[in-house]
Amino acid sequence: MHTQEACWRELGLWPLWIPRANPLPALPETPPPARKEGESRSIPTPPPVLPDLPVTGDLRQQVASCTRCALHEQRKQAVFGLIHPGSPWMFIGEGPGAEEDARGMPFVGPAGRVLDAMLTALGLERGPQVSIANVVKCRPPHNRTPSDPECATCLPFLRQQIAQVQPRILVLLGKVAARTLLDTPLSMAQLRSTTHLFEGIPTVVTWHPAYLLRTPAEKAGTWADLCGARRLLTEPAQSGSHPQTTPE
Repeated sequence: MHTQEACWRELGLWPLWIPRANPLPALPETPPPARKEGESRSIPTPPPVLPDLPVTGDLRQQVASCTRCALHEQRKQAVFGLIHPGSPWMFIGEGPGAEEDARGMPFVGPAGRVLDAMLTALGLERGPQVSIANVVKCRPPHNRTPSDPECATCLPFLRQQIAQVQPRILVLLGKVAARTLLDTPLSMAQLRSTTHLFEGIPTVVTWHPAYLLRTPAEKAGTWADLCGARRLLTEPAQSGSHPQTTPE
């Protein structure tokens, strides 16, 4: 089975988009839904270069030895993430799960396999083009949602990681990542309906891969969000309105 076809099947999108016969088929695009009056999706101007943030010693070692909150008490190890300075894409999730805690790598469990399918459908893979991190670096007990104070404690580490990468697009996976970086109480429906800016970087919010495992019906909407993120990278920056890529 063609690699992209397998990923589309995994995302629950087959046979909505069928690969063409050529060896490298073009990635499918979701037709933008009819826009309601007054609704728009703006494309931000290209992001400025983030200023260097002060780092004492090695950031990875700081994360590994961190004891700033109670999450460190039960961790096997902190999960730093996959950071590639200069990668155009950066995906940010919530926090490590059991497999991530055991292996010290982000998104290596079932949710990680969904993320890998999402990347492959976009023509990406883990490597120099993609950085992956989480808001909190230690696994919350029983995989509970990290608290606001825990997220705030880890946020300086994440901000420094973003500064090191200087991505062209941020994809925030789930409510915790979105609310932490965007500092907003808005719902996922509201957050997914527009493009945001985090320190000048175009930012798209979509569902966390773990949520897609529980709610497969949202996979098509997630694909639309990812197509919108890709367009922000490929279309020239312009002012004015842009149709929403997220379906109602």
